[in-house]
Amino acid sequence: MAQLPIAPKTTGGNWVQTEREAHEAWAALIGKSPKAAQLMHILTARVGENNAVIISQKNLMRLMDCSRRTIQRALNALSSDRWIEVAQVGETGTINAYILNDRIVWHGARDNLRYSLFSASVVISSDDQPNRESLEKQKPLRRLPHIGEIQMPVGDGLPPPSQPTLPEMEPDLPVIEKD
Repeated sequence: MAQLPIAPKTTGGNWVQTEREAHEAWAALIGKSPKAAQLMHILTARVGENNAVIISQKNLMRLMDCSRRTIQRALNALSSDRWIEVAQVGETGTINAYILNDRIVWHGARDNLRYSLFSASVVISSDDQPNRESLEKQKPLRRLPHIGEIQMPVGDGLPPPSQPTLPEMEPDLPVIEKD
């Protein structure tokens, strides 16, 4: 069986919460469609503070140790019972955003298009990448500090600024006597 990657840590703890009614419905889902219930657990474990997960069906197959058809049946069961909504990300429909709990919020119609606004945890594997052979050889990206993060200076830097002392305000430094 495939090893499941650990869900991202959140600042509020590493747990998820369900309402009692939803929990009981989830128990009924286990009897009705065990693979759909398993998939719901996998998606829920990865939402973090977001309400959606973007992941390929190929990675879902690995995580659940099953076929693409089983994944598709589980996704159809979850979608038809309104556990999730599916928003297609790529052209093929094999990479999707799976929106849990909250309804998609559509942002105004424009030219007969609707735009979905949500945040998502994105789960990818090196197998999904066209440059997978060179991934370990790449230089790391530049890292931008976060607000509130303490940055330690590195390198030689500039010399400290020199400022003459003001009259009658010379520093009272200890005297070092030479031998």
